[in-house]
Amino acid sequence: MTYDSKNAARLLAKWRDILRLNEPWSIRLDWVTDPGFAKTGDIRIDCDDRKAVLMINGINPKHENLEEVICHELLHLKLYPLDQVTEGLIEAHYEKDSTAHTFVYTQFMTSLEQTVEELTKCFLAAFGENKTLSYGRCRTQKSFNDLFDGLKSLK
Repeated sequence: MTYDSKNAARLLAKWRDILRLNEPWSIRLDWVTDPGFAKTGDIRIDCDDRKAVLMINGINPKHENLEEVICHELLHLKLYPLDQVTEGLIEAHYEKDSTAHTFVYTQFMTSLEQTVEELTKCFLAAFGENKTLSYGRCRTQKSFNDLFDGLKSLK
C-alpha cells in the first residue's frame, strides 16, 4: 500500500484548518523512504521557530487510512506543550534510568498515545472524509488468547 502525495497535501491543509494549526505554524510534509522507518507517521517539532515536519512512511505504512495518520500526528503538535511540561516534570522528579523514572515515563507516553488516538477517532467521526479506522497494527499484535501463554494459574 502506498499513499498519494497530492491527497496527503490536501488532507494536511484540511486538518490544519480544523485543528487551527495554520498561523503561526509552518508545517512541511516529508515522505520517508528509509526501510528502517518503522512508523506510519511521525512529527518533529521546533517550538522556537514554530515549525514542524510531518513524516509519512512512503514505502511501508501500517495504517490504511492516511487521513487518520495526518490527523493523529497533528494532534501531537496540538498537545505538544502539555507533553513537554509533563516530560519536564518527570525528568525533574525522577532519577534518569531509575525504575521509577522508567515506569512513570512509560505510563505517560502510553497515556499520551492513547489520548491522541482517541481524539483522532473523535475528530474523524465528526470531520473525516474517510471515517474508516485503520486496523493495520492489529495484524502484528498477539491475539487475546496468546496473551495468556506462559501465565501460571492462580490456584
